[in-house]
Parts: sequence; C-alpha cells; structure tokens
Amino acid sequence: MRAVVVNAFGGPENVEVVQAEVPEPGAREIRIKVAAAALNPVDAGVRAGVFGGAGKRIGLGWDVAGTVDAVGVATSWRVGDEVVALDYGMVKPLGTHADYVVVPTDAVAKAPATVDAVHAATLPLNALTAEQALDLLELTPGQSLLVTGAAGAVGAYAVQLAARRGISVTGLAREGDEEFVRSLGAARFAAGAVDVAGFDAVLDAAVLGEPALAWVRDGGRYAGVIPQAQPASVRGVWTGAVEVNPDGARLAELVRLVDAGVLTTRVAETFALDEAAKAHARLDEGGVRGRLVLVP
Repeated sequence: MRAVVVNAFGGPENVEVVQAEVPEPGAREIRIKVAAAALNPVDAGVRAGVFGGAGKRIGLGWDVAGTVDAVGVATSWRVGDEVVALDYGMVKPLGTHADYVVVPTDAVAKAPATVDAVHAATLPLNALTAEQALDLLELTPGQSLLVTGAAGAVGAYAVQLAARRGISVTGLAREGDEEFVRSLGAARFAAGAVDVAGFDAVLDAAVLGEPALAWVRDGGRYAGVIPQAQPASVRGVWTGAVEVNPDGARLAELVRLVDAGVLTTRVAETFALDEAAKAHARLDEGGVRGRLVLVP
C-alpha cells in the first residue's frame, strides 16, 4: 500500500509517498480502508521535527474516514462499517495518510450519515480538540468566552460547541469572516484585536499567547491548543492547554451533532494521496478556510 511519510525533517519537499506493508489489526483494533484523511497543522509540525523522532521514518495523518476492512478480536465493529477515527500520535511509523490504517476500537465512531467521507475526515481531531478544550475551561451557561481564530478549523467548532452549551461567545477573526463567525453562534465579533477585556475565559485557537491572556478577567481561565505551550499564569488566571485524547464515545456524539446540523464541516480543497507534498505546500501558504483533505 501507499503511505505518506517523512524520512528527514524539513519543508513540503521532504514529504514522500512510499510503499509499505498493509498493517494487520490486533486485539481491540480495526483496520480502515481510508476514503479520506485531513491534513492538519500538527502534520506540518511533525514534518518539521517539532515533536522529535530524528532518524526514524514517521507516518503522517491523524484524521480518517473510511470503511472497516479487517477486525481484530474483542471488537464489535464489522467489516463494511463506515467509520471515522482519530489516530493519535506524534511519532509513529504509519499514520492515516495511507491506503489503510489500524486504530484502536475505542478511538472509532460511526461515520456521519449527512456528509461524505471527505467532510467527515475533517471532524475527529479538530472537533475533539475544541470539545476537550472547552472542558478545561469549566464554563457554565451565561459565562463569557473569547475564541481566537474563530474562523479556523478548531475555533469554528469551539464557537459552535460553546454556543450550544449556553456560553456567550465572542469570536475573534479577520474582518471578512464576521458573517461566517456569527453564523456559527457567536454573539459578538472582533476583528484583529479585542477592545475590551474581562472575559471569563479565552480559548486561544489562534495561538496568540500572552496577548490573549490579557483579555481574561482576574481569576478566569485560559486554554491553548498546543500542549505545554500556554503562557504563565498572571492575575490568578488558570492557564493550560488541551492535549487531545482519542475518544470514540465523544466522537460519536460529535458525529450526532453533525447529523443534527449543529456542527458545520468545512473542506477547503482535496488532493490525491500522491499529491501529499503539494497539499503540504498549500497548507504552508496559509489562509486556508476549512481543511485540506487527502483522498487515496
């Protein structure tokens, strides 16, 4: 089978499509024939060596939508089931950017019925990150939340999920994104900067760091999206960062919200698996609205 890997760290030119053995599922694992797999910023970080692994062949890709192709023992999934999953791992020999991938059964959920595999592939990593970041903030209905990068993949899911929890959301994004961000459920919108402070919490999907921390009230909460990269606490503000957890049960709930029309999946562009390096180059250009998706 084909698999997208890096054998040396660097730019998009270091992304290779190689031949690899088809993986076999073990106990409490399934093999998925990949129909679509999103490309995320974390893949660019892995490619650049941010997470280590020098000297190893590293497989790329975390998100997957596809069809169960083989099952190990102790699993209720069946061959032919349409599924989505999060294949967590910074440094792994194979990722989801491949023809087949093996994942633990507890990372898997039934695929959405209302969107195709390309759109479904944009859900697991970004929506789980948003949901788990909101958990860290411990907000109750009526409290105020600022989401930075509110038009981005994680930020947009965060706005929708927070609004659904009854939280008063302000979305920070580029001026041209106001209509979109408000359509997600944001009560207020800020372009480029925020002219007021005092939010109960900030979910910093744009990775602004200390400037975003300044918008939190004394004793409030700040959640970043890069593990261990949150700014130091000031003014009694709790600071932390989400490290996404594969969670099939939670993913199944997010799928239900997609099918109910509560969550909006967004695809910016698709690329053939063999065009993985081209997709990485497009990601590095920036300005992508929605996710780039690889299709084997």
